[in-house]
Amino acid sequence: MWVPGAGIPSRLTLSAFTRAGRFCVLNSGVARWKDVPAENCRGLYDFHPQLKPDVGFGKLSSRLYKSRSETKRYVTSPRVAETVVRMLRGKRKAGQLILECNPGPGVLTRALLASGARVIALESDKHFLPGLKSLRDNVNGRLEVIYCDFFKLDPRNRGTVTPPVMTSDMLFQYLGIKAHPWKKGFPLKVVGILPVKTERNTLWKILHDLYSCSSVYKYGRAELNLFVSEKECRKLTANPQTPGLYQSLSVLGQTACAIKVLCTEPSSSFDAYTAKGQLERQRHRESLEQNLCFIQLTPHRNLFTGTLTPFNYDVFFHMLRQCFMKRNAKLIDHLPSLSPIDAMYILKQIKKPKDVRVVDMYPEDFQHLFETIECSKDDTCKWLYDEFMEDTLA
Repeated sequence: MWVPGAGIPSRLTLSAFTRAGRFCVLNSGVARWKDVPAENCRGLYDFHPQLKPDVGFGKLSSRLYKSRSETKRYVTSPRVAETVVRMLRGKRKAGQLILECNPGPGVLTRALLASGARVIALESDKHFLPGLKSLRDNVNGRLEVIYCDFFKLDPRNRGTVTPPVMTSDMLFQYLGIKAHPWKKGFPLKVVGILPVKTERNTLWKILHDLYSCSSVYKYGRAELNLFVSEKECRKLTANPQTPGLYQSLSVLGQTACAIKVLCTEPSSSFDAYTAKGQLERQRHRESLEQNLCFIQLTPHRNLFTGTLTPFNYDVFFHMLRQCFMKRNAKLIDHLPSLSPIDAMYILKQIKKPKDVRVVDMYPEDFQHLFETIECSKDDTCKWLYDEFMEDTLA
């Protein structure tokens, strides 16, 4: 059993596994594993613990930090602001700490402050900072304003970071927030709107950070309350009952978090501004015309109490991506490319028929599949791996 604690590395390569011999690595020019068909195993390599800081999630993150000129949505409807406040407050008393991402004109900020909350406003557009700082000076210390973009915390190719890009360590040390045990939750709630142009990539980054216990999740089980497009929300909450939308992102999100759709709002309740603080006109309106869903992502307390840990989560990612590349195929056809363990044995252990398809498997079924292979008594080789996995996860 893995127990969260201090000193968890911020990034781990695929080589950070508990013992050697868990992988048959498919590289050319090395001796073949005799019990694995040649087409599935072109070589053998033993993994050993080896840290490589700042390893990102493939090519997904490069576009996240490439440009600062992206369009951002902001809450500009007082009615929506009041709805968000009511959803966040629930049955809790006033005084909770809220980290608001890109508050912009401050409509939601004012509603949060009026409810008695204390707010940390992370604003990435300099044009909105004067107004927010003016508001800060009139609320008796209940508002902190920082030039920072929450969705660009902890860039993969870090180097020297300059605001609004910064590291979570810089942010939380400045705020005096210390790491909390995973099971005890986190002392603040995060609220914001996912970036328009990098919405999906940002979701992948959030899940990567969550499973690796890095970035904000290095400090505890942070609850995120986010507006996302209705399209991405439907994919994130999909299951075998909606096979056309069901994908690896759905499984990863639902395995890691309790996901609640708190409300759905029309796009007219939000305004989009350019990086120069100007109201977005007709350009790029197509992506802005979708309804937005306000979702709550609460990481499961027991996410890391079983076989899955921050040290092997990348194998779980790989397994899902490999399966969903041919989503309508039978699971038994995928298993030989995932593991040298007998496919019929695996199906028997997870109690699935031979004709079960990938899209017929619920998130808990995939977790059971992962645990079955990880806990196999065959200590010599559990997973098959090739350059695809490295390209996807490194």
